[in-house]
Amino acid sequence: MSEFVDRTTLHVKGGDGGNGAASIRREKFKPLAGPDGGNGGDGGSVIAVADPNATTLLDYSYMPHRTAQSGTMGQGDDKDGRKGADMILPVPVGTVVFEALPKTGDADADADAKQRHEHGRLLADLRHAGDRYVLAQGGTGGLGNRALSSKTRRAPGFALLGEPGQERDVVLELKSIADVALVGYPSAGKSSLIAAMSAARPKIADYPFTTLVPNLGVVVAGDDRFTIADVPGLIPGAAQGKGLGLEFLRHIERTEVIAHVIDCATFEPDRDPISDYHALENELGQYAESLDLPIGTIPIAERPRVIILNKCDIPQARELAEFVKPQFEDMGLTVVCVSTASHEGLKELTFLLDSMVKELKARLAQQEQDHEEEREVIRPLEDMPRRRQNGKAKGLGYDFQVERRQDTSGNYWFEVTGAKPEQWVRQTNFDNDEAVGYLADRLAKLGVEDALRLRGAHVGDEVRIGTGDDAMSFEWDPTVAAGAEMLDGTPQSMRGTDIRLQDEGRAHRRTNAERRRQYHEMMDARAAVRAVMAKERKEGHWADPSVNDDPTDSKGLLPHYGADAGEGDGDAEAQDSGDIRNA
Repeated sequence: MSEFVDRTTLHVKGGDGGNGAASIRREKFKPLAGPDGGNGGDGGSVIAVADPNATTLLDYSYMPHRTAQSGTMGQGDDKDGRKGADMILPVPVGTVVFEALPKTGDADADADAKQRHEHGRLLADLRHAGDRYVLAQGGTGGLGNRALSSKTRRAPGFALLGEPGQERDVVLELKSIADVALVGYPSAGKSSLIAAMSAARPKIADYPFTTLVPNLGVVVAGDDRFTIADVPGLIPGAAQGKGLGLEFLRHIERTEVIAHVIDCATFEPDRDPISDYHALENELGQYAESLDLPIGTIPIAERPRVIILNKCDIPQARELAEFVKPQFEDMGLTVVCVSTASHEGLKELTFLLDSMVKELKARLAQQEQDHEEEREVIRPLEDMPRRRQNGKAKGLGYDFQVERRQDTSGNYWFEVTGAKPEQWVRQTNFDNDEAVGYLADRLAKLGVEDALRLRGAHVGDEVRIGTGDDAMSFEWDPTVAAGAEMLDGTPQSMRGTDIRLQDEGRAHRRTNAERRRQYHEMMDARAAVRAVMAKERKEGHWADPSVNDDPTDSKGLLPHYGADAGEGDGDAEAQDSGDIRNA
């Protein structure tokens, strides 16, 4: 018989997302055909699934670390990475998932908390077969430069990194789901009763606390079947943790019928069937006050009870059972006298429990149906899109928060928190200047820089994006220009541009109208050149360079300033040149 484990702490981690690829397509006669880097694959998730075939958490106590498969990185030629496979963890139906408390660093304190079974907030309640809950979400794959390209960013020289998978500790706690729970003092005969009514074979002995773990059995009543649970013995003070009470009282939370198994052959002088019943009901009432039962579950105080007076094969026990049976019936309780040794009353008890289970299941089904009808259905896609807050007024948006922090030494910094900024930081490769510039552009567009200014940040102040060990710290400089230079040596005006991929020169196909316009412009230019050349030839500027036909350059376009004032036709020019020299 395998060991029964109903509580364990599990360390789960989702798969990491694959990195995107930065690649440029190269073809014959076209060495730069645009970016073709594929996206990285998403990481797998760790998922807990309620499986009716699972009965214990034993496997997870032996192997408490579970990690899903990571996604592969993207490649060139538009090849996306492969998605990591999910890790499915089958757990018994009725498993509750809690958030584990963070370790304080004190080994003794952590050991005490673990021994007291302390845990954090409730994450999931897998009380139906097939219920699923993602224990650790896989990381998102990074985008390749193909997905990052646009009309203004034709050649991204970078890609985004894949996000790491979610990693955390969770507590799995099994609350057995059975139709009937056998409750009673130690050595009341509960294990013998479940062995006589079903095919279960629990350990049976004549000493208290023989049953240390709940035993489940399937009982056949005609064409119907129901499950019965043998809960370890309870004693006064069990609701406060005395004995094994707190360990196994939670297994009663999901049962539909509570059956009190009362030992009518006990030899203890201070015990009798009536006092045993009231003592056990007192413990159940105290435990029920601290419960936060899920929707569709009937409170423990309202669940039907049945009194099973056991060991009636003994004459003194039968006499006591017949004496107390009318008292229980006066309380409105159903009483059955049985004997596991002679099987007396077991058939009557079987059909009685079957009818009570069917009646209560019908009541629960109607209650869940009424709750579904009354539940308000929220349809977020039909709502109007929300508007972001005015950044100039408050400096904060829906996607991030900016706060000024200061330590005891007087050092201060500005902390930026939010899903988008922290995700962008995780996806950025800080070894690539262009990727850093792309991050700066995204933060500025989101309004982070405006919010930092409104919070009083100055150039050179420390800014941290994120919290804890995952925070990214840098000096704030909103005017920094990150990225490579253009290939022609001029500063890059737009990050992610490449002159080799621009629609200029041969890369641009002219329209017919542009062809006609350019043709007419060319013909007009040629006609103008011919007219100028004809005029210069007429003026005598076209001559044999070996013959000096104008030694004084009297027919030049510019006036001759070296001639005398009284020589021939150059008097006016000489007078003008003299005026210029005197001036």
